Amino acid sequence: MDVQNTIGGSLQISTDVLAKIARLAALEVGGVAEVTTGNGQNVRRLLSRTGLQKPVSVSLEDGVAAVTVHLTASYGQKIMPLCEKVQENVKQTIQNMTGITVSRVDVLVVGLAQPEAQD
Repeated sequence: MDVQNTIGGSLQISTDVLAKIARLAALEVGGVAEVTTGNGQNVRRLLSRTGLQKPVSVSLEDGVAAVTVHLTASYGQKIMPLCEKVQENVKQTIQNMTGITVSRVDVLVVGLAQPEAQD
């Protein structure tokens, strides 16, 4: 992704870097237990090339990013407000760090983290 031309060259940001930014931004939101595809239990999918899926995907079209984040929520969290916070934080973080416009952030809750046992 060419962001802007500089003197004597250009600046490019990989979609993998955008995905890493999105992952870290999602983890900053309280109530997100982890960013994961949620299919780690299925060994056949892990061993199959077609079953490998990244927990964050980014597509760029005409310099505008669309992001999809798969996450596990912490037990007891209100899911809708949590997803809205993740959407906002991911969008703002990518835009602030890179200058790339984010058109949408899709959040898929693929699991629920068990509450931690208290002694």
